Amino acid sequence: MREHRTVRKVVGPWSLATSRAFWEGFAPAALPGQDTPDMLRTVFLVDRDWSRAVATVEQRAATARITVAGIGDLDAAAAQVARFLSLDVDATGWPAVGDRDPVIGTAQRQMPGLRPCGFHSPYEAACWAVLSQRVRITQAARLRADLIREHGQDGAFPAPARLRDLDLGLPGRKPEYLHAIAEAALDGLLDGSRLRGLEPDAAIDQVRQVKGLGPFAAELVVLRGANHPDGLPRHEARLEAEIAECYGSGSALPDVAQAWRPYRTWAAVHLRVLRERRLGGPGSRGTR
Repeated sequence: MREHRTVRKVVGPWSLATSRAFWEGFAPAALPGQDTPDMLRTVFLVDRDWSRAVATVEQRAATARITVAGIGDLDAAAAQVARFLSLDVDATGWPAVGDRDPVIGTAQRQMPGLRPCGFHSPYEAACWAVLSQRVRITQAARLRADLIREHGQDGAFPAPARLRDLDLGLPGRKPEYLHAIAEAALDGLLDGSRLRGLEPDAAIDQVRQVKGLGPFAAELVVLRGANHPDGLPRHEARLEAEIAECYGSGSALPDVAQAWRPYRTWAAVHLRVLRERRLGGPGSRGTR
C-alpha cells in the first residue's frame, strides 16, 4: 500500500468539525465514530479505478491536509476526497447568500463553516437510492451495511464488478436495478468528475438513463453523489415543506432559490438541517 499527502487551500468558510458532525448524522452513509476529534477518517472506493483507499483529513486554518493510502490512483483519490467533502468549491460568495436571504443567514450562523459532505461517489449514491426505495431509512442503512460487510473491500462498498455478479437476495427489483447501476458505473456513466463538470440539469438527465433511477434518485446522484454545489432539488417533499414554513405558503422553490446561486445545493441542505433540528426528526440528512 502506498501513501500520498497533499495540502489544499480551502477558499471560503470551512470547519472540519462542523462538516464532520453533519456527516456523522448523514443516515444514508453515516461516518463511523471517530477517535481523533480534530481529524476525519473514511474508507472508500476510488471511482477512477475502483480501488480501495483510506483517507484522513485534518484542518490547519484555511488548508486541508489530505492523506490517502491505497494501491490505486492516489491523485484521483485525493481529488475525490476534496469533492465529497466540498473542499474543491470556491465558497468566497457563500456568506453573501446569507446576506441576501436571512433564512439562510440564520442557518449559516447555526452551522458555521458547514460544507455539505456527500456520498463517496455517484455510484454509491445511486446504490443508496435503490436500497432506500419503499423502505425506511434505518432498514436501507442495514442493507447497505450488510453489503459492505459481506461483499465489500475491508470497509469499502462493493466495487461495481463485484456487485454486478452478486446474487442478491433483496426484495422487488432492487437486484436488477443494482446490477444496472454497476454496469453504468463500469461504463463511466457515473463518473464523479465528469458529472460534476456538467450543468446539474444535464447531469441529472444523463443519470436518468440508468435503469431504476427516476427523477428523485437522479437528483440525489448528482447533487449528493457528485456533490454539485449549485443544483436545485425539484423532487424533495421535505424541502418544499420547509420553503412553505420559512418563506410562506405561496412561495415557490425556484423563485426563492434565485438568491442562493451559485450555491443552491448548499442552501437546500442547510434548510433540511434546520428542519430536522426543529422537528427533532431522524437525520437531516435522511436522503439529501
